[in-house]
Amino acid sequence: MKNYKHLSAEERAVIMIEHGQGNSLRGIAELIGRSASTVSRELARNTHADAPRYSATQAATAYRIRRQACVWPRKLRAEKELYRYVHDRLVYWRWSPQQIAARLRRMHPDEPSQRVSHETIYAAIYAHPRGELKRAMIDALRQEKPARGRRRTTLAGGGFVPEALRIVHRPQEIALRQLPGHWEGDLIKGALNRS
Repeated sequence: MKNYKHLSAEERAVIMIEHGQGNSLRGIAELIGRSASTVSRELARNTHADAPRYSATQAATAYRIRRQACVWPRKLRAEKELYRYVHDRLVYWRWSPQQIAARLRRMHPDEPSQRVSHETIYAAIYAHPRGELKRAMIDALRQEKPARGRRRTTLAGGGFVPEALRIVHRPQEIALRQLPGHWEGDLIKGALNRS
């Protein structure tokens, strides 16, 4: 399976220059290391009656506009009322994201556009805001994690074993099994001190 890579600004500039000089599609494709069909599509997409000559700048602008249209819009955006509701319950009322999501489900059972999941709220807290707004929202969480997705360690010191307790430093009589350990002693004695 081939990975498709979008044309870069440099590749578009080469297409513009070479096409302006009358070079063939195959010749341009060889120069930039692409297939001739990629160059053909790029030229067809960005040359028409209004713009008969290919322009790398206009092609890049049109590409960005097309890409923006493909992005799924976020439900929680700062200018929306739903964001303000979630923000106020989180920061001022100290509700958890789960509580906010459950309340929205009860308030708007038939309006999916007015509901968000707790994961969407976490994404809005960790991924999108910047600066003081982000700090205030993270501080409002009941249990702050250093970063989303990191696992907590069970030991307070992060799982570090002191050098003196490492298995390589055990006494020789234990290493040679000259003395039974507590589990072996239990097996020897058995239940009710019977062997």
